[in-house]
Amino acid sequence: MTPTQRRIAHCMVRRAADAPFLSSVELAELAGVSQPSVTRFAVALGFDGYPALRRHLREVAPTDKPGDTGSYNEYQQAVQAEIDNLRQLAAALADPSPVSEAGRLLAASRPLPVLGLRAATAQAAGFSYFARKVHPDVRLLDEGGTMLADRIDAAVRAGASALLCFALPRHPREVVDALDYARTAGLTVVTVADSAFAPVAHHTDLLLPAPVGTGLAFDTACAPMLLGRVLLEAMCDALPDAQARLEQFDAGAAARGLFVE
Repeated sequence: MTPTQRRIAHCMVRRAADAPFLSSVELAELAGVSQPSVTRFAVALGFDGYPALRRHLREVAPTDKPGDTGSYNEYQQAVQAEIDNLRQLAAALADPSPVSEAGRLLAASRPLPVLGLRAATAQAAGFSYFARKVHPDVRLLDEGGTMLADRIDAAVRAGASALLCFALPRHPREVVDALDYARTAGLTVVTVADSAFAPVAHHTDLLLPAPVGTGLAFDTACAPMLLGRVLLEAMCDALPDAQARLEQFDAGAAARGLFVE
């Protein structure tokens, strides 16, 4: 698919419950493309036009527009959408093997660089904060610019074998470039992204999708954050000394009076 077609497909996946009921104009606005692009997308999929694609979606989707959410205000609708995203993530985790494999890759990398720019900075920082309690060397890469490649090089020289990336919309070009650079440098790239159709999909070795909410002015990312915690669990399972490190941290925190009881 072309970049524009991937953008439309990505939007339809993210708004799967609504897609069968959207007009071509509404879908174009949501995807940030032109209305003719939506028509061409439908034709590229083998349909006579967008109405035929929409009829097909209605045939394979539930017969009623979801939700019983008509009485919800916009804030409640945003929360409900996140609940739906978490259900989608739970269904994806029915096969735990991709996450388990990611956990093994991340546990084996010493150091472990964790990349997250712009909207994904919080997810990368949160993962790094907790990962440092069980992994001996976690390096947060949360700033772009010319130094980013230098920091990837430094991690490779220190022995890194994998890089974890959090990639959320809108996707910075720097992230795509950084992933290409990391793979060229020999790192295995594991990416948590908002969709399998995300622009980073072709620049990663193991993609773990977690949808984001789009109902508010700024996207909501509960599912990517939770998937990050799941990855932490998988990494702990692959680190034989993880429990000992956690106990050591707790003992030190208690001795220092670090937390208020």
